Amino acid sequence: MTARPEGDFDDVIAFAWDGPAGSVAYAARLLLLDSLGCMIAGLGHATPRRFADALALTMPGTVRLPGCAAGLSEAGAAAVLAAAMCWDEANEGLARAHGRPALAVAPLCIAALASGRVAPGAVHAAFALGYEIAGRAGEIWRIRPGMHVDGSWHSLGAAAAAARLAGGDAAEVARAIRLTACQISFALYAPIAAGMDGRNSYPAHAVLLGAMAAAAARAGMDAPTDGLAEARRIALLHETPATRAPAGEWLIEQAYIKPFAGVRHAHYAAAPALELRPAVADMLGDVTALRLETYAEALRYAGNRSPARAIQAQFSLSWAVAAALMQGDLGPAAYTDAALADPALRRFEGLVELSEDTALTATETRGARLIVTLASGESHQASVGAIAGDPGLALDEAAVMAKCQRFAAPVIGDAAMAQLAAVILGADGAAPHDFFRGT
Repeated sequence: MTARPEGDFDDVIAFAWDGPAGSVAYAARLLLLDSLGCMIAGLGHATPRRFADALALTMPGTVRLPGCAAGLSEAGAAAVLAAAMCWDEANEGLARAHGRPALAVAPLCIAALASGRVAPGAVHAAFALGYEIAGRAGEIWRIRPGMHVDGSWHSLGAAAAAARLAGGDAAEVARAIRLTACQISFALYAPIAAGMDGRNSYPAHAVLLGAMAAAAARAGMDAPTDGLAEARRIALLHETPATRAPAGEWLIEQAYIKPFAGVRHAHYAAAPALELRPAVADMLGDVTALRLETYAEALRYAGNRSPARAIQAQFSLSWAVAAALMQGDLGPAAYTDAALADPALRRFEGLVELSEDTALTATETRGARLIVTLASGESHQASVGAIAGDPGLALDEAAVMAKCQRFAAPVIGDAAMAQLAAVILGADGAAPHDFFRGT
């Protein structure tokens, strides 16, 4: 990584302008497909659909999202899709950004595609550009305790993608990024801790901020290059200059696609539980203790105990361990009302002791160790480092398609999901705006 003024992304804009080629382009399309699958899955829940109806009052239009009665403008549809994308907490991420760069970028791209305003090729280029900007913004914008990452630096990527989708040149994209940086927001973790789903509105705000900044840039408005550095100093109290990846390195290639639902930190908790399950599945009633050792960031960000609502459980290491052991999975079924009311799951979650693995923390390495103790005194343990989705263990097309069918097909059907996948992956097929308009 190299030191560079926080608000200067000109090198990245030039590097990423036309999008990646070859295997990186393929990985980017898989990432966009996974993001779309998560959006559609989120629309299977009632609250995102009510959000769409509420936004339609002031943002009416022709884009009709699955399950939503009212048509939305492109910006309104993007905002709803952003909220839906993270509803099951199954969407992508980038470890070095400590967040999800696609969370505000992909919805803008899908909404533009759904409206019929742009072709898939332009969408792919805008998605890659927005992701590269957002990923580096995430490296720069390190949140403080009590803050939540979503809806903050994501808006810089949204601005870049929106300006590119609007036909802006590199200078216009740079202005949109500078304008966004001067009004970048931070959000609180508090709703998650309280079991409230308002966190899911954060990425919708980032979408709309990015779209507004792109429009302002198109109108000729501008802002100083040092706005991001000043915002970082004032809001986050960081006094030393930030570093971020230089141009020439595709961060989108380093993104992870989640095989499961739940915050990524919880996947490292679930993985050893799933590994141990065959050995203890017939003795779950004899389990007397569960000890999870993992890195400090996971404990800080996903240490919720006794979750009462789905969003708390999605950010709970102890719940991930319990659900993985009991269900043999960490999918949507782990976060239903029935699961949250299951006394056996509750008992298991209460048995989990969370402990820091200082070696993992010191080396900034993700991983976990789980020790299961039985009434007989017998114990079983498993440790994991890299897990599915990490570099070198990327999900392939078959795995991404299987996840999309599992999460999204219950909302729109297998055939419709396959049709959309063909469009996103570049195969011949019907234009996606036909589907989103309900024709």
